[in-house]
Amino acid sequence: MHDLVIRGGTIVDGTGADAYAGDLAIDGGTIAAVGGKVGPGKREINAAGALVQPGWVDVHTHYDGQVTWDPLIGPSCWHGVTTIVMGNCGVGFAPVRPDMHTDLIELMEGVEDIPGAALHEGVDWRWESFPEFMDALGAMNHAIDIGVQVPHSPLRAYVMGDAASGERPATEDEMAQMATLVEEGLASGALGFTTSKTKFHRTSKNEHVPSYTADLRELQTIVRAMKKRGEGLIGVLSDFDAPEEDMAGLRQLSAESGRPLYYLLVQFDDKPDKWRRLLELSRPNGDGAQIRPQVCPRPVGFFLGLECSLHPFMSKAAYKEIRDLSLADRVARMRDPDFKQRVISEQRQHKSHIMQEVTGAFDKMFRLGDPPNYEPSEDQSIAAMAAREGRPPAEVAYDILLERDGKELIFLPFTNYTSRNHDTIREMMTDDQALFGLGDGGAHCGLICDASIPTYLLTHWVRDRARGDRLPLEWIVHRQTQANAKFFGLNDRGALAPGMKADVNVIDFDGLQLRPPHIVRDLPAGGRRLIQEAQGYIATVQTGAVTFEHGEHSGALPGGVIRGQQKGPTAA
Repeated sequence: MHDLVIRGGTIVDGTGADAYAGDLAIDGGTIAAVGGKVGPGKREINAAGALVQPGWVDVHTHYDGQVTWDPLIGPSCWHGVTTIVMGNCGVGFAPVRPDMHTDLIELMEGVEDIPGAALHEGVDWRWESFPEFMDALGAMNHAIDIGVQVPHSPLRAYVMGDAASGERPATEDEMAQMATLVEEGLASGALGFTTSKTKFHRTSKNEHVPSYTADLRELQTIVRAMKKRGEGLIGVLSDFDAPEEDMAGLRQLSAESGRPLYYLLVQFDDKPDKWRRLLELSRPNGDGAQIRPQVCPRPVGFFLGLECSLHPFMSKAAYKEIRDLSLADRVARMRDPDFKQRVISEQRQHKSHIMQEVTGAFDKMFRLGDPPNYEPSEDQSIAAMAAREGRPPAEVAYDILLERDGKELIFLPFTNYTSRNHDTIREMMTDDQALFGLGDGGAHCGLICDASIPTYLLTHWVRDRARGDRLPLEWIVHRQTQANAKFFGLNDRGALAPGMKADVNVIDFDGLQLRPPHIVRDLPAGGRRLIQEAQGYIATVQTGAVTFEHGEHSGALPGGVIRGQQKGPTAA
């Protein structure tokens, strides 16, 4: 008798092969049989009419702090994610000297919009070195498996101290120390090394992150440690201000180290075709570099709301008079016609590009709605609504923010939406080099909530898209399961086959639905964050144990920290 049988579902096995009907049997934490009719199970799940597929593999998260206090790791856990990878964008919490805890909190608070008070209260700092961090994670129980990468900024701060954020290049000795620490991290189970070279990443004190000033020589020294071990990936975030030169440097890093490298690829409005140039520059050309773009399957967009970090009226003097009131009291004041007129009539000039967008780009702002609409058309913008109604756009935005008792959100797509549709995103996704990622789970707590992207792949791209071509179910599942797992060396998961890790989702495809994001204050110290739930996940199985049923946690916490690359069943 099998430990668990998932009976009579439509099996989408993660390999890209056509779906088929059958049963799935699990013994211990491993898949015992897939397809056909299997014998009885100690427990059985009726999957008739449902999809049975591998657990989602989310390779771009920032749960580095949250995993130390949250065993469930939400919102990802509510979206069928069974494996996460963190330590992205060169930020994280190890290694760390005892006198630099605040520095790393300010780094994460500034770059990833995670409340500093929550990190101060929630992170217990039971480690100094990266291996000690891995051991601390390994001593905890979680609902999801956790992969970790060595982040460059904490590494640099650990070695260089206060000089890490300055203009001084690292010395030969400092570079050698960093390389040794990366090798130490890989030996303890790190999946790779990540760095950030973008001017947009700043600490909460508005300083550049330490990795920003690192030169190519420093990176070359570090990745040689990866060549020495013959394992690990390199992850890079860059502005690519000089595309040819910058990509040539990345090619050099990958070729010299012999390690795969991924970079983050998005479209910006000011240079809407630059991403295509980067994609061409990163393709195989015989130099030995293995480079892949990581793309986001929907616009990277800000949520603007009265409870969020940003909204169009936050800088107005009249609004500042009430900003510290409760939401209910603010809404009551904002509904007063005289107060409304004061707020709307006040003029402000902003130098920051982001604030210019947030306070004035009404042609790029849309009511998010329920269910949330991430592919709105131009005629649904606040500017278009205002033109039809003969009102100022600011007044329309003001009224939308007061809907649902002040909980309605305005969606402001910041990247990947120049053409006001998903056609560019589809072009990125369908490139054979692309990896799916950039969900940023655990980060941007008051501004972005893209940990739900795995669910969105099914609801929007496979089932519901009305403004362009959809994408095949089996192909979508493959790209967010086996394809991601294999690139990160996790060959034991991402596909439903005998001997593979028993990470499985049972999904009511017809009933699958995203709920609107909303603010909760459940972080340590009462910190605020955006979360988003889904309905339609019948069950999620992690390492053979049912962890969630119909959105409710079962109490099981079978997840653990991943220690390096994992062999598949044939190689084991």
